[in-house]
Amino acid sequence: MNLAKKALLPACLAIVLLSIARAADPPPLKEGLWEISGQSIQNPGEKRTDFKYQICRNHAYDNAMDALEKNAKGCTTSFDDLGGGHFASSSSCNFDGTLIVSKGTYTYESMTSTHSESYATYSPAYKGKTDEHVVQDQHYLGGCPPGMKPGDRITGSALLRYRN
Repeated sequence: MNLAKKALLPACLAIVLLSIARAADPPPLKEGLWEISGQSIQNPGEKRTDFKYQICRNHAYDNAMDALEKNAKGCTTSFDDLGGGHFASSSSCNFDGTLIVSKGTYTYESMTSTHSESYATYSPAYKGKTDEHVVQDQHYLGGCPPGMKPGDRITGSALLRYRN
């Protein structure tokens, strides 16, 4: 697998696993610094990975991520508005011979708090992974720190710059 494909596959996996049901016209999220935390469980072996990071976001950044999801090559995604701030999504992506099928739910608790759960299968297994369950919560923290731009992330003590 060439370097471009190695870089693209994790992005496709993130889109599939963390798809946000924004195509169903949910309310916009508050602009500023958000904390995203959760857990991923990969099989076989129920390998658990906890994650937490902060991201600076604005509506333009969210719209760009929506467009990336909607236009992901080799993917079909559908969204359903279940009412009351609840959304469901399902995706099917074929990337370099791996079929990734995902289903998820996304709840807008308010414009400053969300919760999502997704489940994906990989056929054939990707790097030994057959399926993955991801649960994540997002909470608004306040304004972005000076010098931090939309898409920039803070993971631990590192600041990762977003390049578009």
